[in-house]
Amino acid sequence: MTRAWVGVGSNEGDRLGYVKRGLGLLLADPGIELAVLSSLYDAEPFGVEDQPRFLNLVAGFDVDLGPEEFAGALFAAEDRCGRIRRERWGPRTLDLDLLAFGDLLMTSDVLTVPHPGIAERAFVLVPFAEVAPDFRVPGTGGTVSELLARVGGGSDLVKRIGDPPTPDTDL
Repeated sequence: MTRAWVGVGSNEGDRLGYVKRGLGLLLADPGIELAVLSSLYDAEPFGVEDQPRFLNLVAGFDVDLGPEEFAGALFAAEDRCGRIRRERWGPRTLDLDLLAFGDLLMTSDVLTVPHPGIAERAFVLVPFAEVAPDFRVPGTGGTVSELLARVGGGSDLVKRIGDPPTPDTDL
């Protein structure tokens, strides 16, 4: 089994509902087990500013799948939650980003691991630091907490708003 780290976000419709349903869809796969889940955070949008705020968290999964197969499961869960890819960094019902896959460094036509830009994104690093502050992000030269300190802690952009949600497994 490999520990895979996933950034989870939503800023359209029932944000919490989409997050819970997406987590539940992933857990329906026998090769995916939830290991740890951060609290819920409210964050300013990234990239395209004229859109609703995001609900974010980070989940750690123990997976018995390869990285591209796991990424396929993430895309399928997004699709089942009605995600439509209109514009880069635009609004979405559910966003599931593979942040890291163990200590793997890889770039293929389909996937780059760790996620590009992870070291500069407070909305990822704040919840990630809650659950895995000492995880050394491959290729960055730092732990999650060190990367968060480099971006200034993110406290003005990302606010904790609730406990970890319960995945919706009644699908």
